[in-house]
Amino acid sequence: MVAIRLSKNYSFLLITFAGLVAGLISTALGNAEMAVILWAATTLVGFYVSLVSLVRAIKSRDFGSDVLALLAILSAGLIGQWLAAAVISTMLATGMALERWAEGQARRQLESLLARAPNFAHRIDSTGQISDIEISAVTISDRILVRAGEVVPIDGRLITDGTFDESALTGESIPRFRPVGEEVSSGVLNTGSVIEMHAVRDADSSTYSNLIRLVKQAQATSANSVRLANKWAVRFVPFALGIALLAWVITGDVSRAVAVIVAATPCPLILAVPVAIISGMAKAAGNGAIIKGGAALEQLARTSTVLLDKTGTLTHGGAKLSAIAVIPGASENKILAFVASLEQASPHVVAKAIVAEAKSRELELVMPENVVENHGHGLSGLVDGHEVSATQITGELPTWAELDHALQVAIVIDQRLVAVLGIDDPLRSDARQTVSELRELGVSRILLVSGDRKITADKIGAEVGVDETYSECSPQQKLEVLRAEMGSSQGCVVVVGDGINDAPALAAADVGVAMGARGSTAASEAADVVIVEDSIRHLAVAIEISKGARRRALQASGIGMGLSCVAMMLGAFGVFNVTAAAFTQELIDALAILWALVPVVYRVKL
Repeated sequence: MVAIRLSKNYSFLLITFAGLVAGLISTALGNAEMAVILWAATTLVGFYVSLVSLVRAIKSRDFGSDVLALLAILSAGLIGQWLAAAVISTMLATGMALERWAEGQARRQLESLLARAPNFAHRIDSTGQISDIEISAVTISDRILVRAGEVVPIDGRLITDGTFDESALTGESIPRFRPVGEEVSSGVLNTGSVIEMHAVRDADSSTYSNLIRLVKQAQATSANSVRLANKWAVRFVPFALGIALLAWVITGDVSRAVAVIVAATPCPLILAVPVAIISGMAKAAGNGAIIKGGAALEQLARTSTVLLDKTGTLTHGGAKLSAIAVIPGASENKILAFVASLEQASPHVVAKAIVAEAKSRELELVMPENVVENHGHGLSGLVDGHEVSATQITGELPTWAELDHALQVAIVIDQRLVAVLGIDDPLRSDARQTVSELRELGVSRILLVSGDRKITADKIGAEVGVDETYSECSPQQKLEVLRAEMGSSQGCVVVVGDGINDAPALAAADVGVAMGARGSTAASEAADVVIVEDSIRHLAVAIEISKGARRRALQASGIGMGLSCVAMMLGAFGVFNVTAAAFTQELIDALAILWALVPVVYRVKL
């Protein structure tokens, strides 16, 4: 549908431009009658375009500049000023094409979110046979099998132990072990071995289905943006009509009223604003931020409150070995070489972090033997003749190993605890700087809203300097925090996230910003802005670029409308006829567009 709409807009532009030029050529060749026919045809196209645009604006309660353009075309045509009407029609079609191009394919869909949702479940019957059935056919208490690497299709209670990547729902980047009897939510990824569970909900009431519904509802209730041009037009249109009516009443010459309306045609709004917005969008794209439409840019420029997710937004979204505590007198590198050698046999994200740290230290690793992995607990095996095990710590730490990290791993060599490793999702190096730059750009309130544990979220929030921290938030709770902020904020509220759990809030916010470089596709689809490079600083850059583009659009509009007022007065006093008013308006358009294209100087640089 979007492609069809864009095609129509460009067709209207080509038709009106061709009609205007062909009429001018006909006039130059002495064929005035053909010129009138061509300009009249061009006027009909312009009238249709402006009428459709006005009807659409009325339906959406978005009164704007279209009404004055429609009146200008209609009045010029009624008094036979076909050249003037054709010029206005061409400029109107140009403005609409520019605006639609600026919006691009702004309306994101739920395709990726729906595509990730499993369509089938592996059901185990009473005889032990496995059959694939549609999710809708799953009933409560059905025995379901989930293979390694599959997304859990339905909410269930575990019959066997399992390890799951729950980051899509909670934002917690480190896989979580869940024992027999615990519930797991649909939408999480089985990162361990094959598991079995009993369904505790049907497909319609599962966690993942509810999440999809939240996104749909959030998009449906998200406030419509009012175009910048329309805000100006609400004030300018009554003023222009008043001047035109006054000129007609005083002089009795209807052509003077038409000249006023033609001179008042808000082409600086129709053209200069989209040009400034397009320039800003192009600048943002060159700096790693894709802004999906002019309305999103205008809103982003008015940012007053920012809600930040933690995992993948302020942090890198992956495990990293942050600290090593060893028993007194032991060699840190030697112990790390032993455990990294063992972890080579595991695909676990924590194992990869340990091996990566050993390789960064250029430690020599050997292949382990007799490796046994107990998913959710740890790994054990022989390394160079020594028994080595790495297990997650759930109890108290010895006095020499008091670490405070998201995950702690005990290293036992030859049945002796020799080290404790601290694993974290590290803070992005530019997170603090970004928060500081956001405040410099006028953002008055910055919140951290995370699905992660309170101790972890509070620590990150304190490090980057946010105003308030919300932890252990479900997608619904994130929406509640967002709506409370939108109810009290004087400007626009921006939500930044990267996971599927952020999608509802991204869709409902004034502006949703997705960390698209490493985040989920669903988050990118639900967002108005996508940061395509793996750096949170692009958020501050995108906001400043949006502010600059909006400022330039306001300036260009101000210049254009000011000159239009002068032209209106000349038309009212009979200095300009209708055709002169039309061409003067186009000269004003050119000046406004040139100003809109003047580069903006930015303070925040990457």
